[in-house]
Amino acid sequence: MALPSPAAKRLKAMKALASRGIDAAKAGEQSGLFTTLEARLIRAALNAGSPAPTYQRLAEHYSLRARQWATMKSRLMMPAAVLVIALLVQPLPALIAGSIGVKAYVWQATWPVLAIAALVGVLRWLGNQGGVAKGKSLYQKVPLYGPIFVRSNLRDFFDTLSLMLEAGVPTLEALPAAIDTVSDGDIRRELTRVRQRVEDQETFATALEGVPYLQGSRALAFAHTGEESGKLPEMLRHHAAMESEDIGRFHEQMATWLPRVIYALVAIKVIVGILSSNAFMPRVPKDL
Repeated sequence: MALPSPAAKRLKAMKALASRGIDAAKAGEQSGLFTTLEARLIRAALNAGSPAPTYQRLAEHYSLRARQWATMKSRLMMPAAVLVIALLVQPLPALIAGSIGVKAYVWQATWPVLAIAALVGVLRWLGNQGGVAKGKSLYQKVPLYGPIFVRSNLRDFFDTLSLMLEAGVPTLEALPAAIDTVSDGDIRRELTRVRQRVEDQETFATALEGVPYLQGSRALAFAHTGEESGKLPEMLRHHAAMESEDIGRFHEQMATWLPRVIYALVAIKVIVGILSSNAFMPRVPKDL
């Protein structure tokens, strides 16, 4: 396998551990190739008989995420290039005319990029803080994206829970690991209450009814049907797959419209720069 340097080193370390008789789950976790959650899933699958279904589910899960991210990046490459060209070209006439120096030109060309990078960094930091704190994440308050963020958190929870249940992990042991995949603090708190209700002998489907984020969600119907039919892992997996499709369509729309928005902003910036430069205004010579 041709892997990048960090992953290649981890794979090599895992092979060395496996050659000493350490099982795949422990070797993968110790080498850093598997996360703690992945190691728990694989260990449970090994105890149940074969890790092959778990490997396949994990591969499908990460393949979908990789495709979505690759699509988003590929569609944003051209708008990003246009933005860079616009930033470099707009102050160029002033530099040629001698109105500004090289340092001023570099600053005018780079400060918007630095501002965008700083904004993205702050948003990521605030979002991560929301996942650690007890309150809602900042991402919940973002227009349009907020509901998708909530659904993504719940999708990750149900997807991980179905994986662990299919691998043979008991429900009370699987719930904490599934809750750990949730990045929003408030959603995590509500799902922790679900685990407490299950410990108090409530059914899983009944416990889910107390989660405000699931009111009106098809997840409740899937959970009830799964428990009544004895196919809870399969029904949760089906629900997670449907959510992934909906979330994927949202990201596709974002990948389609976000470049257009960037193009429009770049065009507005260029037009404003041209108009504010008085390039088309008549000028009276100084010696008149």
